Amino acid sequence: MHSTTLLFVAALSSAVSAVTTTLPASAGTSSAPTAIPVKGSFDGGMKRFERSPAVCQGQKETGEKDAMFILENGATLSNVIIGASQAEGIHCKGTCTLNNVWWADVCEDAATFKQDSGTSYINGGGAFHAQDKIFQFNGRGTIVIDGFYAQDYGKLTRSCGNCKNNGGPRNVVVKNVVARGGGVLCGINSNYGDTCTITNSCQNGNKACDLYEGNSNGKEPKKISSGPDGKYCKATGFTKNC
Repeated sequence: MHSTTLLFVAALSSAVSAVTTTLPASAGTSSAPTAIPVKGSFDGGMKRFERSPAVCQGQKETGEKDAMFILENGATLSNVIIGASQAEGIHCKGTCTLNNVWWADVCEDAATFKQDSGTSYINGGGAFHAQDKIFQFNGRGTIVIDGFYAQDYGKLTRSCGNCKNNGGPRNVVVKNVVARGGGVLCGINSNYGDTCTITNSCQNGNKACDLYEGNSNGKEPKKISSGPDGKYCKATGFTKNC
């Protein structure tokens, strides 16, 4: 193997090995009857947060009121474990930053991004048992997912396929991510100019992207193709060796 190739493989291996792949131990449990609003910054100290009474209804579409946290524009949420009793995880009303946020058992979605523009960041953390997607991207702009772990899931992220007033572009950046036992890292709408850029990441089924034709009429979007196409889906340092 050429020396430059060896260096690249070593760099990829280092990035992947740095990702935490087990759910951290909780520092206790905090229960709330309604979603917790966050303005500015909130550090949960690695407590596990639950809704009481539970509101999870599987894959039934609920809404913001059944989230665990509702983040205002520009808010930062750090060091929390979200339990199985909530339905919608986190709703970001504008751009937001999620630092070391974990979902022990995703219900409907782990997080929904509603920003009109700008960039939201998911730094570290991970999610388990997402029957459908982990991150739902309904807004516009960019989300950056860095150093995240996904296990037993449908899709890591999905641009809304049939929202009212749907459109784009939505840009997803995936880097240093490890994903096992699930589907693609990105589901995007190429007709709206969505993009997904994957670097130094692995998905053990070799599933990078699905490209769809999005709509705003509520119909099931048509899948156009799968895999990197060099335009809407780009993958560098992408491997199935997780």
